Amino acid sequence: MSNLLPLQAMLNARGASVDSASVAGRRGCPLSDLRDRLRRAGLRPTRQRLSLGWLLFGRGDRHLTAEMLYDEAMRAKVPVSLATVYNTLHQFTEAGLLRQLALDGSKAYFDTNPSEHHHFFLEDEGQVLDMPDCGITVDSLPDAPEGMEIAGVEVIVRLRRRHGARAS
Repeated sequence: MSNLLPLQAMLNARGASVDSASVAGRRGCPLSDLRDRLRRAGLRPTRQRLSLGWLLFGRGDRHLTAEMLYDEAMRAKVPVSLATVYNTLHQFTEAGLLRQLALDGSKAYFDTNPSEHHHFFLEDEGQVLDMPDCGITVDSLPDAPEGMEIAGVEVIVRLRRRHGARAS
């Protein structure tokens, strides 16, 4: 717990109300960087956005659902509702801080790396992995409808275990 004291002092000095448990074990993305990042994206750095942003971006690039982030927030004693988590994820996505992935019709996944890249989706586990940059090209795209332009192409390779294959 003593390694949190400098971070708690920084949070207190800046007037932040982020619960100390929400920052336990987090690396990267200092609070001042997160505040600046939100402001540059046109978002006010509210207590809830800072708390959820810290949980999202404090561990590097990863993929998660709103429910996963909500569970992390509850474990970290960050007082937010699931609706607030959904709203914040969508605000972060609209501001370009996250990328929403259409992988599974029942839930939306969010990627903390908003750059263009491709994914593997492990259907059996519901897990998303970044695909190594291997120079995938998509040839012969159709023409976009009149008045529209292609904004990007996303490749998602769905994987499942072969029958009889064991998890390693």
